[in-house]
Amino acid sequence: MRAVLPVLIAVLLMPTVSFADAPDLKELAEHPRWKALLHVNQGATTRGRGHSYVEDEAFFLHPRGKYRPEQELRASIKALRPPDSPERCRFPARYRFLAESLGWDSEREPLAHCDEYQQWREMIPGSRVVMVFPAAYLNSPSSMFGHTLLRIDSDDDDGSEWLSWAINFAAQVRPDDNSLFYIYRGLAGGYPGQFSIVPYAQKIQEYGHLENRDIWEYRLNLEPEETRWLLEHLWELQDINFDYYFFDENCSFRLLELLEVARPGNDFLKGWRFAEIPVNTVRALYDADMVAGWRYRPSKAVELRHRLEQLDVPEQKLARRLADDPALAETAEYRALEPETLHLAASVAYQYLRHHHRRHDIDADMRQRNLALLHIVNENPAPELPEIKSPVPPEQGHGTKMVAATGGAREDTGFGEAQFRWTFHDWLDRDAGFFRGAGIEGLNLRIRQYERHRPRLEQLDVVRIRSLAPRDRFLKPVSWFVHGGLERRQAGERRRLVRQLQGGPGLAWRLGNAKPHVFAVARMENNSAWEPLVRAGGGVRAGVLYYAGGFQWGAGTGGVYFSNDEYRHQSDLTLNVPLARNHALRAKVLHQGWRDDDGGETEFRLSWRYFFD
Repeated sequence: MRAVLPVLIAVLLMPTVSFADAPDLKELAEHPRWKALLHVNQGATTRGRGHSYVEDEAFFLHPRGKYRPEQELRASIKALRPPDSPERCRFPARYRFLAESLGWDSEREPLAHCDEYQQWREMIPGSRVVMVFPAAYLNSPSSMFGHTLLRIDSDDDDGSEWLSWAINFAAQVRPDDNSLFYIYRGLAGGYPGQFSIVPYAQKIQEYGHLENRDIWEYRLNLEPEETRWLLEHLWELQDINFDYYFFDENCSFRLLELLEVARPGNDFLKGWRFAEIPVNTVRALYDADMVAGWRYRPSKAVELRHRLEQLDVPEQKLARRLADDPALAETAEYRALEPETLHLAASVAYQYLRHHHRRHDIDADMRQRNLALLHIVNENPAPELPEIKSPVPPEQGHGTKMVAATGGAREDTGFGEAQFRWTFHDWLDRDAGFFRGAGIEGLNLRIRQYERHRPRLEQLDVVRIRSLAPRDRFLKPVSWFVHGGLERRQAGERRRLVRQLQGGPGLAWRLGNAKPHVFAVARMENNSAWEPLVRAGGGVRAGVLYYAGGFQWGAGTGGVYFSNDEYRHQSDLTLNVPLARNHALRAKVLHQGWRDDDGGETEFRLSWRYFFD
């Protein structure tokens, strides 16, 4: 009996010790990494705080797992605990989390039976992670603010990013969707979004070559174990659908979720959010001290213009003619050039042809011209060219939101004005970190109060996009603009709040620091003074932008003639003086006239502008 008693006591104590040492599952379900693995919404949004962002049932092991992290935890323990469980092959990151948290350390190779996963990990054994930020591409609605993706460099990489892999999150767009429907569905969450892994060389070709976008690469200081968490979870997301929204649940938002898995506790996704703009993602990484360094990769268009700048005007003209007929290199005019200059002219001509026909198949004539130009390049010595100077990185630009306080007068009547712009940048804002001549404005609100009057809405731009792309003898892009919203305009015998949508193509050039431009304007307008409901109009607007000396100014004039024989014209002059990164003063003189206007009306405004994120 004495021999049996110690055994009975030990048996009775075993459950007690086990339960004492086991972690509280309610507490474990609140662990930051578990929430990150489930993509639980931790921000103050209308999308179900505490619920998972994942919309795919295949991602969950419990029927209510999307809404109940603790129930999903318990279901995962049950599914992943047995050796050789097939669910381990689906959820290697979840298994690792549970094994480390619950002490499942008895198995040496817990995923040895997962052949497909093991092959995938051998293909992508990366240990270095880079955040890649292709700059804005205004010809794509989903990329107007830029784009973000991750690059995975291999352990045995020789330094060439062409061998790396890119992690990309994007909407699964239907091939037959037109641009307007694409914008609508993207704003309304009508597309599923998925992660994909593609060779990074493919992304360089897409962004830097085809779309002429500068690329910024930010090396992250993730430890190898943190990178392992990221890759294991990425496997769990293959073919898993999320909702996709242009403004908030976009590429940048999803990449921040991935980085939360790698390094929990950064609180990337907490707090109220209405939008996740790529440049703010880069700033968030800096705030979290995750950036170890950056690199600028210029687009092919930037490289071409850099080479052009090394030639004088007559030499540029010769290079352009050489692109059309490489045989001209045998003429006396070309032979008179220095060998290094001939090399550079032929190189410019070759790059121009490659750029001009980048979206088309190369025919026999083009192939012959390319080979002839390469022959000229190879038989002449290359000149030493200065390095392409890196522009200011985008994260060093002004904040993406803006408030302004304005005082002014319209004719003899003074007014005060408050302005809020949700995003992002206009032509005349401080240009450091932005592409000169590109303007993207959303939800730009101005409230004005005249003397002895109540405040009233003066302007609400829902969207205003202006792309000013200078032309030269080699590159001939088309500029364009679109503008829609509410604004006060003269209609009938008084100024009314009108609803309008306008846009059109244009041409722009570069003359030193000045950018002259001209646009065709098509306008649709609805106001309470006109019949029928909507009137159409057309016109022209011309102007010039100037960037130099730490300030920006612009001038423009134009008019629109409507189908009901109404006519309006407007001229303006604006000066913007940045005081600091996020502070500026802006002065504007505006004259508006209309048919039978008896001289029109002139307005002056002086604003203090403050930018923030």
